[in-house]
Amino acid sequence: MSTVSMAQALNTALRDALRDDERVLVFGEDVGPLGGVFRITDGLTRDFGEERCFDTPLAESGIVGLAVGMAMGGYRPVVEMQFDAFAYPAFEQIASHVAKLRNRTRGKLSLPMVIRVPYAGGIGGVEHHCDSSEAYYAHTPGLKVVTPATVEDAYWLLRDAIADPDPVVFLEPKKLYWAKAEAALERRAAAPFGRAAIRRPGRDATLVAYGPSVPVALEAASAAAEDGLDLEVVDLRTIVPFDDETVVASVRRTGRCVVVQEAQGFAGVGAEIAARVQERCFHSLAAPVLRVAGFDIPYPPPKLEHAHLPGVDRVLDAVDRLQFDDRPDVRHLTRGAA
Repeated sequence: MSTVSMAQALNTALRDALRDDERVLVFGEDVGPLGGVFRITDGLTRDFGEERCFDTPLAESGIVGLAVGMAMGGYRPVVEMQFDAFAYPAFEQIASHVAKLRNRTRGKLSLPMVIRVPYAGGIGGVEHHCDSSEAYYAHTPGLKVVTPATVEDAYWLLRDAIADPDPVVFLEPKKLYWAKAEAALERRAAAPFGRAAIRRPGRDATLVAYGPSVPVALEAASAAAEDGLDLEVVDLRTIVPFDDETVVASVRRTGRCVVVQEAQGFAGVGAEIAARVQERCFHSLAAPVLRVAGFDIPYPPPKLEHAHLPGVDRVLDAVDRLQFDDRPDVRHLTRGAA
C-alpha cells in the first residue's frame, strides 16, 4: 500500500501496460515529451521511446481514425482526447466505426482500444473544457464506458480497459486527478470490471453515483448521518456494462433511491438508472426515484460552476423529499439548498 494521486495511478497503469504488452501504444495531443495537459503520460516517451508514446497533430478525428486502423492491425492503442468537449470532432469515428466494427464484420474484427477523456467540471475551466459527455457514449451500442472515482479504481479499471477486446471510453474526472489515497496497485483489491461497488453501506436510502459525483454522495451520506439517516452509496464504476444486480439489491434493501450525476439532467445516464430502478424495484420502493443533476444549460463560466454542479445541499434536499413519514426521528436534512 502506498499513498498516490489518481493522476499517478493512471500514469502507473499506462506504464505497466506498456511494459507488459508490446502491442500497447499511447498517443494524442501533447502526450509525448510534455506528458499531457494533466501530466498523466509524464515520462512515458522518455522511458518507452517515441514509437510507443508519441504526439499527434491537433485533429481528434484523425487520432481516433489512426487508432481504429492500428487496432485492426493488432495493436492496442490508448488515445487521449485532452479535454471532454475536444472529443466531439472524433464522434463520427467513434459512433460509426469504433462502436460498430465488430458487428459490421460479424465478429471477425474487434477493436481493442481505449479512448481516454479527461472529463467533467470542478476545476474552474471554461466552456469546451468541462463537459460531462457520458450519455453520448453510453447511448452508443458497442462501446464500454468507464469512469473511476477512486485512486485504486483509476489504476485497475484502466488496466482492465486496455486488456479488453472491445473499445472502451475511459472518462477521467479531472477534479479528482489530485485526490490522494492509499492504494494497492501491485495486488488487485478492486472489484471486477463491470461490477459496481458499495462505498458506504446503509439501510435508509441508496445514493447511486459515478465518477466525480461519488465524493459528493459520500459527503452527503456523512452529513445525513448527523440527522439520523443511514445512506448507502453505490459507485457504478462502469456505466456500460451496467451492474443492475448490485444497484437493484441495494434499492430493494433500502426502499428509496437518489441518483446523483454531474451532467445535465434531461436524457442523461441518471434518467436511465432511475427507469431501471423503477422497473425492477417498484414493489420495494417507498418513494419515487429522484435525480440530482447539473442544470440543462451549456457549461457556465468558472465563477458560476459552483451553482451548476450538484453539491451536498442539493443531494440532501432530494433525500429530504423521499417521504420518511415512517421515521419521526429523522430531522429535515435541507441546508439551504435550492
